[in-house]
Amino acid sequence: MRTGVNVTGVFLLVLASMCGCGGGSSATVTPAQTQVSAPTVTTKAAQAGAQIVSLASSTGGATIYYTLDGSTPTTASTQYLAPFLVSSNVTLNAYATASSDKDSKVTTQAFAPNIASGTLVWSDEFINTTGSNQQPDPAIWNYDTGNSGFGNMELENYCAWGSTTSPCNPASPNAYIGADNALHIVAQQPSTGVYTSARMKTQGLFSFQYGRIEARMQLPEQQGMWPAFWLLGNSIATINWPACGELDVMEHIDGSNPQSEGFDWVQGSVHGTNLNGGIQYHPAGFTATGWHTYGMIWTKGEIQYYVDSPTNVYATFQASTQAGTWPFDSGPEFVLMNLAVGGDWPGSPNGTTVFPDSVLVDYVRLYSN
Repeated sequence: MRTGVNVTGVFLLVLASMCGCGGGSSATVTPAQTQVSAPTVTTKAAQAGAQIVSLASSTGGATIYYTLDGSTPTTASTQYLAPFLVSSNVTLNAYATASSDKDSKVTTQAFAPNIASGTLVWSDEFINTTGSNQQPDPAIWNYDTGNSGFGNMELENYCAWGSTTSPCNPASPNAYIGADNALHIVAQQPSTGVYTSARMKTQGLFSFQYGRIEARMQLPEQQGMWPAFWLLGNSIATINWPACGELDVMEHIDGSNPQSEGFDWVQGSVHGTNLNGGIQYHPAGFTATGWHTYGMIWTKGEIQYYVDSPTNVYATFQASTQAGTWPFDSGPEFVLMNLAVGGDWPGSPNGTTVFPDSVLVDYVRLYSN
């Protein structure tokens, strides 16, 4: 051992400098910041070259923001909440952020499907070749369930496919694809004052922003029946209704209307914060019990509704002329179809209402702008 070196003293000095001991002072050691994992991009083929895009970060609890115009994303950009359709030429930029961690690097991916306007890019045709009633595609549709009134004092219990929760009955489903190649959404009355039905949605599975969407449908026309084909913003997962934005492609109520008003009608509406607009469609001879195509043309700053043909637009709503906050350029929305029973708008079923009653849907189709 070398002489003249106080090993114990050196050790104590080093220890003191590390722990802040001695001299009446302290030192703070800042832990190294961990960088959030950059988002990964996964795609699933839709139609005609369109892609359903999913984003994920391996960092637990990370929030992902993205842009599609090539700009650098920030926390003011669209938050990723569900898979969304890409059917136009865009550049995706996405990054992830998490509390106390360093933001991730930006992930970039270009899409160039070169899809012509008016091309079918996504659909559910409700095809059934089995000869027996089948489950709607679980890769597209899930369900709202229960009997919460859903903000409208509705009476139905919404049932998912296969639900055994009373009063739901898996032997008598409220939503199924029949051997007639149509989706059936069925309102039933299993006992006096008890109603079941279905509210199907693509939330968390599929969403889109801009395009032309339509469904060919046959509607019920009895007191207390309230069928709807509509959309809600993905952002409903983080902000309340109506700030998320609601687009009602078709709503129809109350079989007494043709008698009391002298005409039959459907309605298209838009809803946002302090934004409420609805316009009825009721040409001479129109009946909702016939097969009709109900559609929406969604472009930046504008929503249009039509019946039977995109050339037959009956309602136009524009961001530049509507009061309130326009939420429809803020991000993608998901699709819903349901048959409500009772509630504030249609009123309750009465002695003339016969159960079961159904909405029939031939298809839902989405076309590129």
